[in-house]
Amino acid sequence: MPERHEEMLAQIAGEYYLENTSKVEIAKAHGISRFQVARYLDEARREGIVTITIRHPLALPADGPELAEALGIASVTIASIPEGAPDARDRLARAAAGVVADVVSEGSRLGVSWSRTLQEMAGHLPTLPGCDVVQLAGSISVTGGGGSGSLIHRLGQAAGGRTWPLPAPLIVETAETAASLRRQPEISDALQAADALDVAVVSLGDWAAGKSTVYERVSPAQRQAATAAGAVAECSGRLLAADGSAADAGLDDCVIAVTLEQLTSTPQVVLVAPSEDGVAGVRAAVAAGIANHLVIGPALALRLAGELGLSITGRSSDSGTGAPA
Repeated sequence: MPERHEEMLAQIAGEYYLENTSKVEIAKAHGISRFQVARYLDEARREGIVTITIRHPLALPADGPELAEALGIASVTIASIPEGAPDARDRLARAAAGVVADVVSEGSRLGVSWSRTLQEMAGHLPTLPGCDVVQLAGSISVTGGGGSGSLIHRLGQAAGGRTWPLPAPLIVETAETAASLRRQPEISDALQAADALDVAVVSLGDWAAGKSTVYERVSPAQRQAATAAGAVAECSGRLLAADGSAADAGLDDCVIAVTLEQLTSTPQVVLVAPSEDGVAGVRAAVAAGIANHLVIGPALALRLAGELGLSITGRSSDSGTGAPA
């Protein structure tokens, strides 16, 4: 009887999918071959007795090309980061390494700023096309890892070309001290080398506690002044207002790093934005013209999509009554 056959299909499917019983064990229990078990499982899916639903943990709101078109930039790469993943930074760094490998070519000049994510990115770039590497921001030391100086040396080894290190702190106490340091030949050479970049790789930090390395290294009065000046984000020590203009808070002259003008004149700028809620910062960087290629996680992609009026419903795929491809 058809009902008996369908019940047998349901029984075998339940043992396989719900009880994790192997096909060999099911075959022995029912006195059939494991090949018959496989055919019955296929039939159960075809007849709708078994349906399989796959929920994508990323629930991406929009794909990269949609976001890139809406932002008016060359590309957006959304890193594969499941919700709550403990290695989220490393996954973002791996995605950034893939973009850098795509845009850097033989004989080009690559400029690299510093962030914890970019530090990890270097580990995913064992080799690069032969190119020169310029350090775009003064040194920052962090607990438990190398600073920007070690990053530039690692990338220089991977690229095999000339390197321009920037042997100075990112931020100093006074504009006079910064001006004196900029006159030093090695520092001056590195800053001038940033005038002729082919590719720049920089990181974006929200102007908030725990979101920017620079934020943690200035005084409370300087933070307050930057906020009052409209700063929403920081890139290589340079503060950005929401409209993409420089947020003048008296810090700029104390920073030893690539300028916003140098970044805007660079043909290819890869901007890595680690923050999950850095919509304002990304919009500011795009408005400033310092983001041709954006690398973000899915949480920020969701927020950006909502801000830009794109679809914000998550994705899921259901095999329905058909067998999976």
